[in-house]
Amino acid sequence: MSEHQEDLTPQEVSHEEGAHAGHGHDAHAGGETDDPMATKQLLHVDFFEGAWMRVAAAVVVFFIIAIAIAGFSYGIQPPGQFARITPEDLLDPDNPFSNPGLRELAPGKYEAYIIGQTWNFLPAEIRVPVGSEVTFYLTARDVQHGFKLLDTNINVMVLPGQVSTLKAVFDEPGTHDYICHEYCGYVEGSPIGHHTMYGQIIVEAPAEEAEETAAAIE
Repeated sequence: MSEHQEDLTPQEVSHEEGAHAGHGHDAHAGGETDDPMATKQLLHVDFFEGAWMRVAAAVVVFFIIAIAIAGFSYGIQPPGQFARITPEDLLDPDNPFSNPGLRELAPGKYEAYIIGQTWNFLPAEIRVPVGSEVTFYLTARDVQHGFKLLDTNINVMVLPGQVSTLKAVFDEPGTHDYICHEYCGYVEGSPIGHHTMYGQIIVEAPAEEAEETAAAIE
């Protein structure tokens, strides 16, 4: 024992020895961290793990590109909840749903307000020129309904108290049927019910084109 240690109390000697031991351990740990081989082992990724990581990253990138193309090139978008609405709002003259139908915002741009109720849609027919961009606003008056535009990817829930919205572009002339795809009941013994709840969107060609088509058919 050194002269310095002779002057220390037993508690101080124990504390000093512990400090030296801890310093030695830290130095050893620091040596392991600084060892290039140890660092390489810590950072090593198994071949198969790396392959799966690359596959997962490629799938994520693929979906991002697909969504971007669908959204910006084809105008495809999922339906969303636009607003809340009360039964009183449906009767408010200042609310578009009090008089559902088609409204022209600008040449080629329209808004369509549609109400689902047992067992019909209001309106049951919408006419737009070919090339029109239509923003749909839909709600239900009574129970849960659905809005499915056949032969398209337009499919949205129509709920009481909520306004659903989606946008579509009609580039080809023709007739599109829309139906309720959520069962909403029927009256026993009556010819009407869920199965009779449908409507049509008629996409009209320009007058000149329509005349040429009619002449060709004749």
